[in-house]
Amino acid sequence: MPEGDSVYRLARRLHAASTGRTIVAGELRSGSQAGTKLDGRRIVSYDTHGKHLFTRFDDGWSLHTHLKMQGSWSVTRRPIPRAEMHRVRCRFALDDGATLWGIDVPVMEHAPTAEERLVRERLGPDPLRADWDAAEATRRLSRRPDRPTVATLLDQANLAGLGNLWVNELAFLRGIHPFAPIGRTDIAALVDLAARCLRVSATVPAMYQVTTGNRARGSTHWVVGRAGRPCLRCGTRIEVAAEVPDDPGRRRTWWCPRCQADAT
Repeated sequence: MPEGDSVYRLARRLHAASTGRTIVAGELRSGSQAGTKLDGRRIVSYDTHGKHLFTRFDDGWSLHTHLKMQGSWSVTRRPIPRAEMHRVRCRFALDDGATLWGIDVPVMEHAPTAEERLVRERLGPDPLRADWDAAEATRRLSRRPDRPTVATLLDQANLAGLGNLWVNELAFLRGIHPFAPIGRTDIAALVDLAARCLRVSATVPAMYQVTTGNRARGSTHWVVGRAGRPCLRCGTRIEVAAEVPDDPGRRRTWWCPRCQADAT
């Protein structure tokens, strides 16, 4: 699943490819507004908040999208393969010959730009935004100190932008079991670490989602994706808990039983 750093990088790529360009032919192809034409609109900016992307047009409207598990955006100068056309959810053919394709984007809302606040009001502070408020994120994460660490960090109403990769890696780096109550760790220090990690991942080209500092194959993460393999720090076999359906607090979770405290 794309995380806050992924969407931030995506926004920068789309900005470079299309900001200031006019859509000569474009439409929405899914959702309640399927069929809406975008012809003649100029793209004026992109903005992000956590995992949410806002594409702003010169008529005072925005397209709010969320990629969830499967969505993506592509920029091409030729049609995408015919076999992929059924997955297109929106299209922006630009005046310079490039086309932006929203592929399998599950959340797509076209609304006045002023209504972006309705989305933002549901989200916690985002370390990648200029209005980042570490104290507020700490306060929100501290409201339920007995809640499991992974569930608390995945809750976008507390701190926006952390997905499954980052919450598992942060739990390891803080030395806390992922299912231990979040109140067992120094939450302010956790927030500071999360902010620094997301910023490095989002802005340093060679460090995208590298949590160990080692970009060698198989060594980029401390625990994520390493089930059954030796811990890079102590050699203990990494454990994993399979995701539980319909429970966002129990996605697939990895940890080192030696480096991280017991859950009880």
